[in-house]
Amino acid sequence: MMKNMDPENLKIIFGIKIKTFRTEKHLSLQELSQKSGIAVSYLSEIESGKKYPKPEKLIQLSQALGVDYDTMVSLKVGKALDPFTALINSELIKQFPFHLFGINARDILALFKNDPDNAHAFLQTFLQISRAYDMSLENFLFAALRTFQRLHNNYFPELEQLANDFWTINGLTETTPNFDQLKAILTEKYAYRIEEKELAHHPVLNGFRSVLRDKGYLSLNDNLANSQKTFVLARELGFLELEITERPLTSSYIQVKNFDQLVNNFKASYFGGALLIPQEHFARNLRRFFSKKEWDAKAFMELLKTHRATPEMLLYRMSQILPGVLGLSSIFYMRFTNSEDRLTVNLTKELNMTETLVPYGLGIREHYCRRWLPLRLLKEVRNQILPLTAGAQIIHFVQSGTRFLLLSMARPLSLAKARESAIAIGFKIEAKTAEQINFLGDPSIAEEEVGETCERCPLTDCSERVVEASIISRQNREKLREAALQDFIR
Repeated sequence: MMKNMDPENLKIIFGIKIKTFRTEKHLSLQELSQKSGIAVSYLSEIESGKKYPKPEKLIQLSQALGVDYDTMVSLKVGKALDPFTALINSELIKQFPFHLFGINARDILALFKNDPDNAHAFLQTFLQISRAYDMSLENFLFAALRTFQRLHNNYFPELEQLANDFWTINGLTETTPNFDQLKAILTEKYAYRIEEKELAHHPVLNGFRSVLRDKGYLSLNDNLANSQKTFVLARELGFLELEITERPLTSSYIQVKNFDQLVNNFKASYFGGALLIPQEHFARNLRRFFSKKEWDAKAFMELLKTHRATPEMLLYRMSQILPGVLGLSSIFYMRFTNSEDRLTVNLTKELNMTETLVPYGLGIREHYCRRWLPLRLLKEVRNQILPLTAGAQIIHFVQSGTRFLLLSMARPLSLAKARESAIAIGFKIEAKTAEQINFLGDPSIAEEEVGETCERCPLTDCSERVVEASIISRQNREKLREAALQDFIR
């Protein structure tokens, strides 16, 4: 018997084997039904992976197909189905949230119904690509989370309402709750113990913002800014208010265990952001800021003080409120950080809710376009030792022709010496954007042609290019060869 296997997977694999044996014998379902005495409908459910037959029916099938009983029920599936077995028993299939896309593991079975050879080739290719590009389960899960966010326009009214109710129930009166208020709620209502000294001095764990030790014992990194500590407490309250138990114990992941953990962490963080930057108050301030006829960097940075937020918190909260409240849904959010040697730049967080292909960070080893405002701000912070800088830019993608308004901030990182972070939010320039953002027409906002990465950029006069346009050069050579070949043939 097929042992040590998920029951659902066992049924799916058994169904594939039965169909394989039947087609090898050139039998229709009707003919197999007549030979085995098993109803066509029941045979169909077996082959589709919905049913696993009882022993007496297994014997009937074995005799009707002329296949040894042990061979029929063994774990061995044959060379053609090996990739499918490997895939369906992999952590990817077990953990990936197929339900987000309206499918489940059984739907993969449909690949084998009409063309098993091509399905076999496809699955082999899929597994080879995932290995070649080092695409871990975490890559797939984070991609699924971004899809989950896009499906909801990154706006979740139920979590907004929960944060609003929390304000009322706990008697919060200020426009933004402070660290002491949230600490008091955690310690008095939930019997938490919060300490701030140990984690910052731990030689291995001092890169974490927080660690939840024993139940209710929360260690905060004392090197954090007060606004960052406050967010950690707000997120912790999110876990408690949402009654979440499947969660990470650290501020950043050591390893993502499953999709539920990822979504739960996202929901708790969303609650934390909504608690610290209430929707109504923030939307009112954004409308006031967007109503300005001229770009005002000082007013943009003043929002940080108003909402006691870091640039990451403020701009990410914008990515929720803009689609949900102001109707600006064609936006993207990105966070860049430079390496310790400051020679390379990594895209460490991104959410693209537009149809335009913008830089992405899934293991990319290319060089992001240095004409992008956030990368320039990184350089400014590094060279001038500024605590914070901000700017606006209109970018024009060379290849697609799409234009975006970029608003960006950059600052040194709290827990990483000699490293900086730049955050940007991009608005696709269209009629709705012009209606909402008055300073979009400000001539002081520079407009520049940009690419995704240097390797893919067709610009030939870029003074900020880091490396040659190797990818687009190769593509152009291929086009020339194809054109020359067609001419030669004619």
